[in-house]
Amino acid sequence: MSPRPALARLAVAAAFLGLAPQPALAQIGEETFEIGLSTDRIGITSDFAGTRLVVFGVLDDADEKLRQQQRYDIVVALVGPRRPVVVREKERVLGLWMNRSSERFNAAPSSYALAATRPLRDLSRPDLRLQLSIGIDDLLLNTGAAGAASVAPNRDEYATALRRIRTSQGLYNQTFGTVEFISRTLFRAELQLPADLPVGSHTARAYLFRSGEFIAESSERLTVVKTGFESFVSDFATRYGTLYGLFAVALAVFTGWIGRLMFKRD
Repeated sequence: MSPRPALARLAVAAAFLGLAPQPALAQIGEETFEIGLSTDRIGITSDFAGTRLVVFGVLDDADEKLRQQQRYDIVVALVGPRRPVVVREKERVLGLWMNRSSERFNAAPSSYALAATRPLRDLSRPDLRLQLSIGIDDLLLNTGAAGAASVAPNRDEYATALRRIRTSQGLYNQTFGTVEFISRTLFRAELQLPADLPVGSHTARAYLFRSGEFIAESSERLTVVKTGFESFVSDFATRYGTLYGLFAVALAVFTGWIGRLMFKRD
């Protein structure tokens, strides 16, 4: 089947949901699999308290019998910019907390949100989830020089600690049963994005599984930027670091002087 009817249905779904379609296509099996995002740009302001991202798509050329048996599963994830991070282990020595050891991860996602049709352990094999880097527990935190995933440090105590910390901060989250088919071919998922959503280029990826086997992937880009006064301050600090530092010191001195005048005792 030509992908044009699928593209048309994706546009209809976007119109129905009040969204702007941005289709992407990656076909590995016989099925046609496409996704779009509710927006391709999120602006961060001083009162930003998090938001939701709607991912919608089309599954075409599916086996009707397998579809009725619910043998198709979809996983949708938004992966934030990958950045280096160092995890340190502290130990109490003579009443003081001191760094004992540390481990560096060179490509840890700064944020991660996932939605799936059902729990990942029921959806596919552990080795396949690790290979695809799906789910918080199997999220790869390192990449090799040639771009290949480095699996070895993925399950040690430092990786576990990093995932636990970012989950408690709301930067990593995942929900199951939150990808739903709204018709025979159209599906919809909602991802909850945190208030501390990092700026930069994010990648939305959708994975299609048939009877537990991965068969197709589709992806889109999402850009997160600072807007308003925050954008001005960030840009000024980047362009004129020295002036920004001097201004910050002067503001601190001025604030301290005003506070002293206001609260001094006669």
